[in-house]
Amino acid sequence: MLLCVSFEVFSHNPDELIILEIEQEQLAFQDQQMTDEYKAALKRQRMRKLAAMPWQERFWLFIKAGVQHIIPKGLDHILFVLGLFFSSLIFRSLLWQVTAFTLAHTITLALAALDVVQVPSTIVEPFIALSIVWIAVENCIFKKTNKWRPLIVFGFGLLHGLGFAAVLGEYGLPKGSFVPSLVAFNIGVELGQLLVLITAAVLVWFVRNKSWYRQWIQIPASIMIALFGLFWFIERVFL
Repeated sequence: MLLCVSFEVFSHNPDELIILEIEQEQLAFQDQQMTDEYKAALKRQRMRKLAAMPWQERFWLFIKAGVQHIIPKGLDHILFVLGLFFSSLIFRSLLWQVTAFTLAHTITLALAALDVVQVPSTIVEPFIALSIVWIAVENCIFKKTNKWRPLIVFGFGLLHGLGFAAVLGEYGLPKGSFVPSLVAFNIGVELGQLLVLITAAVLVWFVRNKSWYRQWIQIPASIMIALFGLFWFIERVFL
């Protein structure tokens, strides 16, 4: 009987045993090291499962992860995109801003995923919150976007890319399919952003040319966005 039990225990991978014990509430965290070891074990297990998947299934999984990071999990990124939307209903102006944002966060997402750039989330997250405030306040001050707006958005996009990379790091990128998984995640992010923009456009389509649009929709919406950003900044720095 003892030999049977011993064989059963040692036939499991150590990572799986840790996860099993935690799921059965047999293992309690006593310090940060225990927490880190558990998370590392979970990540290794995810990496093994990802590596064993067919590439089509893995590609689709990372697309869904990118979309979900925007909708419903990325409220701060949603509000930033809405801030861009409420800056101007002129398609060309909005297109330049969204393009700059997409290009920028794609660059830093790739660099961070390759471990070329590493910035602590304690720095990135407060600045992401401030980027939301900045964009929203500009919407209230200026009736038309200035010519430097795409450059400003590009700079903020670099920050948001680092935020995306932090989430992607939790999933883990399989070495054998690093580039396809990275591309799939970025496609998912873009689809999520596009859905936000389309939804916003549909909601204001019939009132976009009204004389009261700026006073009763653009400015109040931007103020609400700024207040959310300010709250997140205070929360991420002081709380």
